[in-house]
Amino acid sequence: MSLDREPRSVPDLLGDLLRETTELFRTEGRLIRAEISDKISQLQVGGGSLAAGAICLLVALIVLAQALVLALANVMQAEWAALLVGVGIAVVGVILLAKGKKDLETLSITPDRTLDQLGKDGRLVKEKTL
Repeated sequence: MSLDREPRSVPDLLGDLLRETTELFRTEGRLIRAEISDKISQLQVGGGSLAAGAICLLVALIVLAQALVLALANVMQAEWAALLVGVGIAVVGVILLAKGKKDLETLSITPDRTLDQLGKDGRLVKEKTL
């Protein structure tokens, strides 16, 4: 099984290498853009659902807080009942904000798969040129 190819000159080989390397990195660039776009879309969908859920829960919390104030007003003064409920809701809110901040700090939109592939491609180009 012999190949009937003409021997190619070093400048031709280097030109092919440069052209193929350029095309490889262009393709990887398109992959990065697609992966980042996909992650941003996921964030947008999740964020929209979170916002809608938060609005519904806020309305429910207002109604339930008022009901709790009215119930507590039967056993203590209404002002103290309102203060107690307000402080309780504020404590829960601070805890939830702290948890949300912590969760967002660990969120990464880095295109990990593409970066790994770029590293592999770089090593491959380096091996082929040495």
